[in-house]
Amino acid sequence: MPGIGPVTAASLIAWMGELGAIGNRQAAALIGVAPFARDSGTLKGGRHVAGGRRRPRDVLFMAAMAATRFNPDMKDMYKRLTERGKPHKVAVTAIMRKLIVTANALLRDGRMWEDRTAGPPPVPVWAAETAQKG
Repeated sequence: MPGIGPVTAASLIAWMGELGAIGNRQAAALIGVAPFARDSGTLKGGRHVAGGRRRPRDVLFMAAMAATRFNPDMKDMYKRLTERGKPHKVAVTAIMRKLIVTANALLRDGRMWEDRTAGPPPVPVWAAETAQKG
């Protein structure tokens, strides 16, 4: 899927062998992108992400950065979050969570990613230039 390339996919499978056999919330918590409440009694604390496995989280961060540029759904989600005033890191963490939940669901169901957007894939600039020269 756009944003998760071969290196990210191999890293997630190697460092998170549980993917596909656990729930979506568990997958998000395992990688460290699930928000945990810091409540005590009547005090309602903030929700923060913490813990998780560092190496796959680092790889997933870079995948989320790529997804915010090249995956139309993730790009819209990132734009929507930042327009509502969310900081960059909060928006990227939300993208990371969506990516890991989607990857977990695909592995669980034994499916491949299907691009369901309308229209043909974009033609790279170099391909369009060579077609015009030929």
